[in-house]
Amino acid sequence: MNSPSPGFQVDHDDNSPLYKQLARKLAQDVRDGRYQADQALPSERMLSEQLDVSRVTARKAIDQLVDQGLVVRRRGSGNYIAPRIEQPLSTLSSFSEQLQQRGYTPRSQWLRRDTMLADADEQLSLGLSPGARVARLERLRFADDIVMAYEVSVIPAAVLPRPELVAASLYAHLSKSGHLPVRALQHIRAMNADLELATRLEVPEGRAVLFITRVGYLESGQPVELTHSYCRSDHYDFVAELRRQA
Repeated sequence: MNSPSPGFQVDHDDNSPLYKQLARKLAQDVRDGRYQADQALPSERMLSEQLDVSRVTARKAIDQLVDQGLVVRRRGSGNYIAPRIEQPLSTLSSFSEQLQQRGYTPRSQWLRRDTMLADADEQLSLGLSPGARVARLERLRFADDIVMAYEVSVIPAAVLPRPELVAASLYAHLSKSGHLPVRALQHIRAMNADLELATRLEVPEGRAVLFITRVGYLESGQPVELTHSYCRSDHYDFVAELRRQA
């Protein structure tokens, strides 16, 4: 188990409470890579002894990290660094593939798998005629036991007539039927979670989340997937490599 970086000193010019100063120091240790995902954080007792603060201060500092999504509590086990996913924007991959590549166990909690009439936005995004039907799949996405995102995927019913047969990975299912997207367009923006979304993502109401809209296309250019993802911003980093043209 790692210990926090040395040198924590009370900043007397900082009017914020001591536990908030300690929380900022520990958060910086996490961001600097001193702790790795799924690694146990030192206990309240160890932090208080190592940093010469009270256990109450250590406890409240850890509470701050939990509220920020940097640390998760596991009942009867301790406090652990929360998973964080770094997703390159230049690669089209499924949620399950992203997690497996980073050593996490992906899991979905299905909220809905059925077919219905496409609404106007879905008709436009997927190039469908009025009256066309679509498969709608709603689920919570988990890394190990941590909820990472709420996701709504819409697929033409002609491509996915029986959405209830989709198991862990939508892309794996589409691949078997020969309808796996080969390219996609994504739009990403920030939004604040309303009460319903915050409850699903297990974050405070009003917390900033990443709202991602993706349209996936077959090799022929036919749109085959419309997915809206609401991702916890404390667990996701999106990375893009940029090059200057010669």
